Amino acid sequence: MIAYSQKVEDMTCVAQEVHHGAAPIPEEGQWVKSREVKDISGLTHGVGWCAPQQGACKLTLNVKDGIIQEALIETIGCSGMTHSAAMAAEILPGLTVLEALNTDLVCDAINTAMRELFLQIAYGRSQTAFSDNGLPVGAGLDDLGKGLRSQVGTMYSTLKKGPRYLEMTEGYVLRLGLDKEGRVIGYETVNLGTMMQDIRRGAKPEDALKKATAQKGRFAEAEKYIDPREE
Repeated sequence: MIAYSQKVEDMTCVAQEVHHGAAPIPEEGQWVKSREVKDISGLTHGVGWCAPQQGACKLTLNVKDGIIQEALIETIGCSGMTHSAAMAAEILPGLTVLEALNTDLVCDAINTAMRELFLQIAYGRSQTAFSDNGLPVGAGLDDLGKGLRSQVGTMYSTLKKGPRYLEMTEGYVLRLGLDKEGRVIGYETVNLGTMMQDIRRGAKPEDALKKATAQKGRFAEAEKYIDPREE
């Protein structure tokens, strides 16, 4: 039973004539008046961070009729967060988006990502807002590409010694190519995902390494080559 203050009880009742209900929001190619959790569908991404901002999480969820069907948790910058992500991967599928918002996902960065992602879904700003029927469960893996590894960029630089490319989207950087002024004009990478995939399928490690190695930019024209981790 709802309790009212005496002030409200003494008020004259005035009719509320105008109420058009929820405004329609785009969800998977349809305009939906979202009134309940089951009215929410969509695939989208959210990014979160912890209070000391020592790590971050990119969370991807595929929601169908309010239920999380697919979750991709990618983390960077914190070793403990990788274990938190493992637990979150077990927790998230099967929850409603409201349950997930109010569930301890172990790490503040993952919890924050869930908050940001919920806002997108609840307000009709998902990645699949205008995609008919959304995306099938499994589409989250497309973000990872060949070898199923996160897209990671790692660069390090000092004023005294300049930049070091350590990891690019193309893969782990083996060597940097420098021109005669010492400027980076290219780099050599190995795609660890495809290399490990070939090794698991029976290829010799040295053959898999050679196949997964590529050169970018004007690497072949360089005056000098350096190992960015050692030189």
